[in-house]
Amino acid sequence: MKPTRPFPERARARRRALQALYQWQIGGGPMHRIISQFNEEQDMAIADGAYFSELLLGVEAHLDELDGAIAPFVDRRMDEVDAIERAALRLGAFELMHRLDVPYRVVLNEAVELAKDFGAEGGHTYVNGVLDKLARRVRSTELQGR
Repeated sequence: MKPTRPFPERARARRRALQALYQWQIGGGPMHRIISQFNEEQDMAIADGAYFSELLLGVEAHLDELDGAIAPFVDRRMDEVDAIERAALRLGAFELMHRLDVPYRVVLNEAVELAKDFGAEGGHTYVNGVLDKLARRVRSTELQGR
């Protein structure tokens, strides 16, 4: 039996956010339109809707910063990274850099689980490796206590 995650509404918000980011990366358009579409078409009652919106708007607003922070740790250009893995990396980078209240271990675990659930076989190890290196850079104080 798989252990339950703390704050399941946030985990569901991340799951929906990954799906919305994937859609945004493939089709483009304003993020607020994708958020509205998800709110109308998906069961958002089970997710933390405010966190869902914060993640998506945060990634959109900080996209260049996030991609720049990820870039030293990937082996190809960001547009060549698998779209699911790219979405998981961007979500994880946003949380590592802008949601310091979320422990880095939670960020890494959630991103890895999303990559396992939606990504290509083995993609979760790539996501884990990249975000672990980013965490060492942007959360060094928190990592000293591990």
